[in-house]
Amino acid sequence: MQDSEQTGEKTFKIKRGRVDSLSLYEITEHELNVLENGSPSSLLLNFSLVLLPTATSFLITLLTTTIQSDRMFSVFVMLVICGYISGLILLILWWRNRKSITGIVSRIRDRIPQEEQTEGENSPETNQSMEGNDLGCA
Repeated sequence: MQDSEQTGEKTFKIKRGRVDSLSLYEITEHELNVLENGSPSSLLLNFSLVLLPTATSFLITLLTTTIQSDRMFSVFVMLVICGYISGLILLILWWRNRKSITGIVSRIRDRIPQEEQTEGENSPETNQSMEGNDLGCA
């Protein structure tokens, strides 16, 4: 108490809502890295969402204007073809890999049997003790 008076720090009262059980999940380093960095497939979706509209804009340009130079016309055609092909390939790869984070989280949750997870959450003592939690955490 004397230390707080000397440093000028104010003390405050902490109210605690008791929890009758707590589930702890152990995870591997790889799982932690995937959760930290996000899904690796999200980058595939980002590039796909850039390539497909770009290819569409070049296609609209080809359909609505007259390009005199054969070389310029060939460049536009190649941009449209490469844009659609690579955009669709990236979109398909993203679709196949999109559930990696959901899969990892469900694998982590499955390490504790479902009966043990819901046992402590539904007890009346837990619900009563959570009402007194001033931190706003459920």
